[in-house]
Amino acid sequence: MPIGKTAGRMRALIAIAIVLCISVIASCGGGVQLPPAHPDAAAAEQQKQAFVEALKPSRPDRPVIAILALNEGTEITDFLLPHAVLTRAGVADVEPVAPRRGRVSLYPALQIEGVQDFSTFDQAHPTGADYVIVPALLDDNDPAVTAWLNQQAERGARIIGICAGALVVGRAGLLDGRQFVTHWYYRDTVLDRHPGAVYVPHQRYVIDGDVATTTGVTASVPTMLALVEAIGGPEKAQAVAAELGVESWTPVHDSSLFGLNAGRAWNYVLTKAAFWRHERWKVDVYDGMDDIALAFAADAWSRTGRVSVDASAAGRVKLRSGLELVAQPACGAAGPGVEACSAARPHALRNRRALRRSTARMGHAGARVRWRQRYMRTLTRIWQVFMRTHAVLIGWCPPSH
Repeated sequence: MPIGKTAGRMRALIAIAIVLCISVIASCGGGVQLPPAHPDAAAAEQQKQAFVEALKPSRPDRPVIAILALNEGTEITDFLLPHAVLTRAGVADVEPVAPRRGRVSLYPALQIEGVQDFSTFDQAHPTGADYVIVPALLDDNDPAVTAWLNQQAERGARIIGICAGALVVGRAGLLDGRQFVTHWYYRDTVLDRHPGAVYVPHQRYVIDGDVATTTGVTASVPTMLALVEAIGGPEKAQAVAAELGVESWTPVHDSSLFGLNAGRAWNYVLTKAAFWRHERWKVDVYDGMDDIALAFAADAWSRTGRVSVDASAAGRVKLRSGLELVAQPACGAAGPGVEACSAARPHALRNRRALRRSTARMGHAGARVRWRQRYMRTLTRIWQVFMRTHAVLIGWCPPSH
């Protein structure tokens, strides 16, 4: 085939793929019509207190909090942030648990080791956990996870679905007929799967009976602080919040700020299209490193769509919370974003700093679209299909990363 025709066909295919991607993702999450947000400080405080009261321990013994994981893939901030906040508070026994013992891959970056399996947890706690934290999982319908989560609910555990963890909670049948919140992208999915469920706009977290759910990445720390307050009291929660740089943990949230339009979709597609500009960075990690700082930095940079982040050390590293991080020997310079991991700043400020730096280096599409408009799986699938078709047509395969 002549080079001119091949180039023309490539341009046409790229244009078609971009238009298709924008059309699909710009319409995602738009099925729920949201009323205007009317924040009221007094009402927000009352809502927080009601949430706290509903989460107070129901058993006299020291509470046991299970942090659920899926070995094949668990969202990094949904897992690391709740675990770090709760272990730092010291108000309960916090135990990560997965279908299989050993390694858990976090997405979009990093891996942890040493997580116990369901059977080990059940033997140690035959009456079940007091609380189960459910992050977003790579597979929201894993049979082992669904069965174990149902078992824990039947034994009296309060279930807390973080972000898209609501999908996992729903698969276990625990959202039927309940009020809920979740990541904006999955509102329609939850409503389609569970017609009796009721979405609550402009709330960062809600609880209905023994099941609580939260919105996206902005919600995990406030929700965990509310849980700390429920177990350890307001003074304990305030002390942990001050250390993290968090001034308030009420459920105040303007849902209308989170969504996707054509402009954001365009930026995202252009970022993903430039696959040849992808970079792989090493983050120098060490014993005692702060989980929250690491999670914020690794997640923010990875979700630019332009960077893959790996942990670099001589061997395995134990983070401040006690989790064991899988690391590989350094083989090159660390990326410019890693200084956000060790800056001596409150975590809320550190998170904003990581976003500002990734925005400055990667552009608006790189940082803010990937950070606020998360889990663009539909776009990824479309792009993968396009690239496979492209390879067949011109006999060329894109490099793997």
